[in-house]
Order: sequence, then C-alpha cells, then structure tokens
Amino acid sequence: MSIRRTPARLKSAALLGTAVAAVLALAACGSSSSSSGTTSAAASGSAASGSAAPAGTAADTLRLGYFPNVTHAAAVLGVKNGTFQEALGDTKLETTTFNAGPAATEALLSGAIDATFIGPNPAINSFAKSNGEAIRIVAGATDNGASFVVAKDINGPADLAGKTLATPQLGGTQDVALRKWLLDNGLKTQTTGGSDVDIVNQENSQTLDLFKSGEIAGAWLPEPWASRLVNEADGKVLVDEKTLWPDEKFQTTILIVATPFLEQHPETVKALIGGEIKEIKAIEADPAKAQTDLNAALGELTGKPLADATITSAFANIEPTWDPLAGTLDTIAENGLAAGTLTSKPDLNGIYDLRQLNAVLTELGEKPVSAAGLGQE
Repeated sequence: MSIRRTPARLKSAALLGTAVAAVLALAACGSSSSSSGTTSAAASGSAASGSAAPAGTAADTLRLGYFPNVTHAAAVLGVKNGTFQEALGDTKLETTTFNAGPAATEALLSGAIDATFIGPNPAINSFAKSNGEAIRIVAGATDNGASFVVAKDINGPADLAGKTLATPQLGGTQDVALRKWLLDNGLKTQTTGGSDVDIVNQENSQTLDLFKSGEIAGAWLPEPWASRLVNEADGKVLVDEKTLWPDEKFQTTILIVATPFLEQHPETVKALIGGEIKEIKAIEADPAKAQTDLNAALGELTGKPLADATITSAFANIEPTWDPLAGTLDTIAENGLAAGTLTSKPDLNGIYDLRQLNAVLTELGEKPVSAAGLGQE
C-alpha cells in the first residue's frame, strides 16, 4: 500500500493539535462572525436548585450563538423568520455565528454570549471545565446529520493509514466521533497515543477546498458539508454516523445556556425554547418550504445558497427535535474520554435543566422529555 506524505502545512497543524489536546478542556481557538453587537456578562455561577424555576425578570437582551449549518436548521430559521424575536417579545435578540462548538463555548464561558446551539461534546467539556457550574443543557435541536466522507479510493480503515483527515475543531462533536471510530478500527491519532492518521482542525470551507485538491483524504463533518464533499468534490460516505447508534439516532445539536442567565431570566429562556419548538413544528408541517427557506437563509449567512442536490441531501439527513436524548450523554462522554479530548470522565449530574422545556411542552399538550437522571426536568 502506498503511504502519502502529509503536506507540511497540514502536518504542522496536526502537531499543534497534539499540543492543544494534552491540556484540552476546551479548544480556545475558533472562527466566529458576529451578526450583531454583543455586551459582556459573567458566564459562570452555581447551578439552579429546587423543584420550581427560580423567579426572575425578562432579560433586556439575549445574546445567542448558532452555526450556519443545516444541522442548526431550527436556529437558522428561528432567527431568519423572526420566530425567536417574536417569542422573546421586548427582549432584544443579538446573534453570533460560529464554525464549531469549542469556539462557541469559549464565547459563552467568557461572557460574550448567553446561550448557544451547539454539539454535545463541547457542552460536556465546558460543564467539566467549570466543575459543573457554568452551563446547562435546556433543550435538543437536531438529531443525526453527520458523516465521514472520504476519497473514492478509500474503502475501509486499512486505506487510511498515513492519511490526513479533517474535522471542524478539536474536541468538537465530529472530531470526537472521528477519533473514536478510528481507534475502534485500530488507528491511533495524536490524542489517542499514536500517529497512524493525522487529523487537522479547520473551517469547513477550507476542508472542502483541501479535499478537492487531494491534500486531505476525508473529513467527518456535519451537514451540509458532508453532502458538499460528496456532491461537489466527488467524495463518498464511508460512515453515516447514525449507523453507529441505537435506533439510528444521535445528538448533533442541542441548546445550552449560561447558568447565571438561566437562574436570573428563566422566563426568557422559556420564551426562546417556545420559539424553537414553534420553528421545529413549522419544519415538520412543511418540510419542502423549510428546506427552501433554510437554503435562502444559509445563502445570506455564507454568501451563496447550496446547490439543489446538496440542500436536498443534507436536509434529508437531519431530524429536528426538541428532545436532547439525555439517555445518550453518558456514552458521548465515554467517547470523548476514549478519543482523548477528555482527560477523565466527568460527573454529568446536573448538566440538564429541562424545566422550561417541559413547561412549554406541557402548555402545548406535548409529552415531557427526560433528563435521564442527569438534572432537573
């Protein structure tokens, strides 16, 4: 088997990932773009306690993060359609977009934002980093919609030795999935004690370009980027992540809130969740319209809408949901430990606060969701 040498600029990025991983709780680097101004606020504090939501007043402003991805469909449409702002009433909505989860949680921990849609692994990392104090998962957003896409000449793990692969950011949900899958298939990376495969962490648009040029052999990416590698760069899906999970469902996007903000403004959080549920119901009611509207909104965020084949494929791979699938979080944490992006398995007790979500669901006549013993519901 021919082993291709890693390009120097990618090799240096992979070595940098090794150094960062040694002390990883969160990846502090990342790309973000603000769509409106933000103000600073504290992003650490103690967990809410008691069986009832604490009293508070509506916030003047809610600073919300999300990604311009298909896997953030409810967030993208909730902002674009004005659903979130309508639900928030007099509370002003300010938004910031991010490329990957660790950058979003770094912004939340530093007080730059109050809440963000994000993948579960960075949420776990930030919870662990703050000793269980800084954040709470308050709702789900999307299941599924991530895949490992490779070049056409790669047919299995044996073909990946000596190759360079990519993920959006070190410690992110797709990054953990790739490192764990490689380890399960006998291939070690920088964070798992070996160098059988190099992984570079970069913006998804750069990954697409480098895949087209042959400088990377594949990437584990969320939608629409997985579909873009297939449709625009002649890639093929080696692993659809849902096939690795019971019932073929896994957490891709959830909603987290800074604990102090949740304690001080529970009604604002409830209003945001109400807006999200309304948007998810609208997606379910008319998926064709939602797909068209989502592509238009992504075009505004990124500068260009997706090709018809790409948005169709990507949208078909996601399942918007308000249920955070709490029963799978322990497994996700175990995967992070195996992947080397966590140094020890964290105590996840208290990471969920689903009281506002379940209050909205009860008012709508929907079935409440479970925190699986990991928090309040």
